[in-house]
Amino acid sequence: MTKIGIILGSTRPGRNGEAVARWVTEVASQRTDAEFELVDLLDFKLPHLDEAYPPSLGQYSQPHTLAWASKIASFDGYIMVTPEYNHSTSGALKNAIDFLYAEWNNKAVGFVSYGALGGARAVEHLRLIAGELQLADVRAQVALSLYTDFENFSVFKPGDHHLEALTLTLDQTVAWSNALAPLRATS
Repeated sequence: MTKIGIILGSTRPGRNGEAVARWVTEVASQRTDAEFELVDLLDFKLPHLDEAYPPSLGQYSQPHTLAWASKIASFDGYIMVTPEYNHSTSGALKNAIDFLYAEWNNKAVGFVSYGALGGARAVEHLRLIAGELQLADVRAQVALSLYTDFENFSVFKPGDHHLEALTLTLDQTVAWSNALAPLRATS
């Protein structure tokens, strides 16, 4: 069975991303075409990148890196739930991505973002990063507005129209994850 990790890309106290990631996980768990698991960056306690060698060499030495690598390697694809901070993704998510290389290769990634402009600029940056990591980013995405999808900018109340966008994002991520399986089998 295809396994998709739903990565909660914010570690900020009082983060809006937790409610968003739980919504994504709840919707995804009703599907039968893949298994979905919520992966919270807070559970991995990753410091700023502290490995001596570039991730592309795969010579990890830190216990937190080895645990993170094992978790990420266990998936066939990902949904990244990201806030937009200063026209980009969170530093915590970028740092977590930068710890690894081969574990991301030949897999698919979809995005669910939130921010003043729906987190669109964060996703644009993540799409560039995905290309370098040999992650196939799917076209569909969910862009949630802090103005219309959060009451008082903090209580998550997504509009019904987002369910269709999320379903399409999940459809494409599962399909691309399956399509890339032969590439993962040869690496």
